[in-house]
Amino acid sequence: MTIAEVVESMDRDALRAALGQRAVVLVGMMGSGKSSVGRRLAGRLGLPFVDADTEIETAAGMSIPEIFAQRGESEFRDGERRVISRILATRAPLVLATGGGAYMNAETRARIAELGISVWLKAEADVLMHRVRKRSNRPLLQTADPEATMRRMLAEREPVYALADLTLISRDDPHDVVVEDALAALDRHLRSTGSF
Repeated sequence: MTIAEVVESMDRDALRAALGQRAVVLVGMMGSGKSSVGRRLAGRLGLPFVDADTEIETAAGMSIPEIFAQRGESEFRDGERRVISRILATRAPLVLATGGGAYMNAETRARIAELGISVWLKAEADVLMHRVRKRSNRPLLQTADPEATMRRMLAEREPVYALADLTLISRDDPHDVVVEDALAALDRHLRSTGSF
């Protein structure tokens, strides 16, 4: 093991110990990198990674676009709230990537505050649109003007996302750069709250 690997291992172990039984919960718009960054962050921390959308699909037995089409957004949001609450209560510590609208629910925000540390991956509309255009499975963007829809959603959601414990800028750098930023921000946050 190299010196760098030993130091990284010590840092990881210290961060994990400071986290205790709390989850690191990634919030933000679709396309902000919650799943990609979350997987890498979990690996660096030696914690399990869970994608809430995948868990919701498993629980419902259908894809998110199918849930939206067959049951509507309201029923999807109710299921999302229940699934996230269950994951936080029974599987922490872990890194959890939430769907873009999950943090809008006051009950979900309270549960995250109680059992985790929220991290907002903040990205500009142009960056988000560039990323989400690669996939057609975004029910909320199935509109005549997806870019206008994205900008409207950003305007509505950013004040709520800003309530998160930490804010990281998600840009078109390699995901590992954002992971390093996340580790440093978590370290600062845990130290400032007396967890170390």
